[in-house]
Amino acid sequence: MNRFMENILSWIVSLLTPGALIILTIRLLLTPVFTELEYRMPGFPPDEYGFTQVDRLEWSKYAINYLVNSAGIDYLGDLKFPDGAPLYNERELNHMQDVKVVTQAALKFGYIDMAALASLGVWAWFGNWKQAFKNGLRRGGWVTLALMGTIVLFSLVSFWQFFVLFHSLFFEGDSWLFLYTDTLIRLFPLRFWQDVFIVEGVLVLAGSLALALGLKPRKQ
Repeated sequence: MNRFMENILSWIVSLLTPGALIILTIRLLLTPVFTELEYRMPGFPPDEYGFTQVDRLEWSKYAINYLVNSAGIDYLGDLKFPDGAPLYNERELNHMQDVKVVTQAALKFGYIDMAALASLGVWAWFGNWKQAFKNGLRRGGWVTLALMGTIVLFSLVSFWQFFVLFHSLFFEGDSWLFLYTDTLIRLFPLRFWQDVFIVEGVLVLAGSLALALGLKPRKQ
């Protein structure tokens, strides 16, 4: 393979790397394991309206599973409190449908991104351009570091403004705003989302640093 094509493919690897790192870590957070740890974090705010930690662990699993499975909204709509009242109101169910669309689109993009990156890695291994592939990953690590560093800095300066901007990009109007008595807020208060972005940022920054510094060419 000539040098020009190696450079093109190396830059493609660099552009694919941020998406792969970000979506991979998002998928890791979309598991009950994260909520198990999060609800047990010191200082995590209790629910003032009656959910125990056990209740939160139980009901949050349904919300997370809904985002990654193929079930319809009845998966959540059929859930009931012990007194027979629905767990979620209509506004919450509509929002969860929107969240599922965004989440599954992002995951699908990420899976395609990772598959393409893996395919290029196999091709690089057998095509005698392994160093160009490594250079692409290393460059992609630096790109991811700059991108995620900017996002983390913005969120640290004003998490609420960042939270509002994030939702305004993906959801219409104020469809994501709820009462403190609504189930979604009781299960996932603002502290939960702050920790999500912190953990996501730390994992992505760690991964990007590992690529950027770990794949540095050795001196001959």
